[in-house]
Amino acid sequence: MAKIVVIGGTGLIGSKVVSKLNAHGHEAIAASPNTGVNTLTGEGVAEVLTGADTVVDVSNSPSFAPDDVMEFFTTSTSNLLRAEAAAGVRHHVALTIVGTNRPQSIPYFAAKVAQEKLIRDSGVGYSLVHATQFFEFVGSIADISTEDDTVRLPGGLVQPIAAEDVATAVARTAAGAPQGDIEIAGPESFGMDEFIRRGLTFRKDPRVVVRDDSAPYYGAQIEERTLLPVEGAQIFETRFEDWLPLNPPRK
Repeated sequence: MAKIVVIGGTGLIGSKVVSKLNAHGHEAIAASPNTGVNTLTGEGVAEVLTGADTVVDVSNSPSFAPDDVMEFFTTSTSNLLRAEAAAGVRHHVALTIVGTNRPQSIPYFAAKVAQEKLIRDSGVGYSLVHATQFFEFVGSIADISTEDDTVRLPGGLVQPIAAEDVATAVARTAAGAPQGDIEIAGPESFGMDEFIRRGLTFRKDPRVVVRDDSAPYYGAQIEERTLLPVEGAQIFETRFEDWLPLNPPRK
């Protein structure tokens, strides 16, 4: 059994990862600014990594502005990797996104690409878990794409996944040996517009979703297959139609 430090361990994915690892007998520690560990400033990082075998990083930038997100992922990852080398950590697991290795101009993805490069070049054994969009993002994607009562989204394909399944994949990866790059996804693909339309319709949201292939996704245009997993990805079973009734929108 291993000591595994989960950076971002009090968030949506991190809290689930901590619970799953502890349930299987590991010593999983939730590390976040709420627990006195701040990878952006370095506060508490060296202390929490003492004796750690594996570090899982599922943290996220508090701001999605292009400069802010680049600063967050490069600075926090550099601080973390430096502390891991000093502590003798053998396995670094990071949650990232499907599509970072394909041509695209999404600022958030560019920051994740920079993070991935730092990890690959660090000399620490690593696993990069590339996930598709979460079902849980249906509301936020709709919100950033709304003008008046209309949601404009491209028809580029997505194969979204439940956060619970993401946490399962990350926890399994953390409990094993470094794997390099892996991809995970849900069982069904939709156009981005259809994904959001289904979610809003089920929740009786009155907004109208319109397909507009010129509409941006997080600030950039996407191609039809930019966000789809590659052949050989790990496919999880939770379907969107089964997830929706169990996950009402947050008030």
